[in-house]
Amino acid sequence: MARSERSLAELLNEDPRYTYEAYVFVFEALGYAHHVLGLGEPAESEPLGAGEPEEDPDVPKRHVTGQQLCEAVRRFALEQYGYMAKTVLGTWGIHSTGDIGEVVFNLIEIGKMHKTPHDSREDFENVYDFDEAFRRGFQIHPPD
Repeated sequence: MARSERSLAELLNEDPRYTYEAYVFVFEALGYAHHVLGLGEPAESEPLGAGEPEEDPDVPKRHVTGQQLCEAVRRFALEQYGYMAKTVLGTWGIHSTGDIGEVVFNLIEIGKMHKTPHDSREDFENVYDFDEAFRRGFQIHPPD
């Protein structure tokens, strides 16, 4: 079976570092990047090889960089989980921006996300420090 034809369930068995929720959250953060933050350029994804399935209609057709996706994950997590964002992400196996990249590249390998020829795992390395991004930078704003 080609790697891109594997299911998320098979991926979870083969790579237990991240939970199902981690994959769902990162995919949702991609939608957040597009629809809420307005990020993304028209995608020029790698051409599909012979025998590979047609493009998934659920996969967004705009490209965000690794750094942009990391920022979207940070903002989406703070919006969804507030001060607990870092803890929630950690329970799913996401402890750094490098982990976000690993989740993304696993999703690419099973055909749920696409990349351009210029994208790499290194694009996600050390984008921000999790403690700084989720703890010290968190502010509570009282209602008006």
